[in-house]
Amino acid sequence: MASLPNPSARSWRILAAVCLVVATGCPQAGLRTAALPTPAGMTSAGAGPSVTLPGLASAPLPSFSNPDPRQLEADLTRSRQETQLVRDEVAALREQLAATSSQLASARAVARPATEPAGATAAPAAPIGAASMQEAMAQLAIPGATARLDGGVVRVELPADTLFEPGTAALLPSGTALLTQSAEELRRVFGGQFVGIEGHTDNEPLQDATWGSAHQLSVARASAVFDFLTGRTGLGRQQLFVVAHGPNHPVVSNATAAGRARNRRIELVVYPDLAAASAASADADPAPPGAGG
Repeated sequence: MASLPNPSARSWRILAAVCLVVATGCPQAGLRTAALPTPAGMTSAGAGPSVTLPGLASAPLPSFSNPDPRQLEADLTRSRQETQLVRDEVAALREQLAATSSQLASARAVARPATEPAGATAAPAAPIGAASMQEAMAQLAIPGATARLDGGVVRVELPADTLFEPGTAALLPSGTALLTQSAEELRRVFGGQFVGIEGHTDNEPLQDATWGSAHQLSVARASAVFDFLTGRTGLGRQQLFVVAHGPNHPVVSNATAAGRARNRRIELVVYPDLAAASAASADADPAPPGAGG
């Protein structure tokens, strides 16, 4: 067998260069494969240091993904305030309803012994429906007063600035005139229904040291209206009762002078329940004192 020729030294050098190029890659020929970048801070097994794209790690998030913390805090605060206002209004309405129901029950308890014989079980008169109350309210004509339907009752607002001297429970001539006309309209439209006399004030500090609190002033004013209506008009004691709220139930904000003036008021609240008919007629038959001039 013939032996293969031995390669020359030049051939060995060429072969070694080719193997080196294949193993390591040739930068001039563009054969080297760039290492794939890996996430920052991570390396793969057997690989060299991780590669990070320039500027990628420090690039800020888009604006829609990075909201202003101060704006979020302001929105949260506003939402909490609105929620608290709604809760306060609901609590105030519940308190008002409870107080009014208690006063109405007391008035019924006071009126019943005077109008029913012992052991009598007369059937109570059916209350008037809300639709009928609204229709009756539309018939009221009281200049200087505002009437509105509130659930099943009618509220007639009388401005305290018209009724009383400032900071007192003393009735003005304009107040007695307004009360007289209001009583006449209530008797004409609502007959013998229960009427609550509710005193309200604004939230301003009292200037007169006579009153220890706004509640005391609202009690005195409501009582003064009660005394006038029962003593100078045809409304009977058995159908009237007094409630004092002080500044607890404003109808508008107290932030302005006009709002505070609106909140200083007496409300004549007409209920759908009827007072005892016999007592109502007994008080309504006599002419009011001073009616003849």
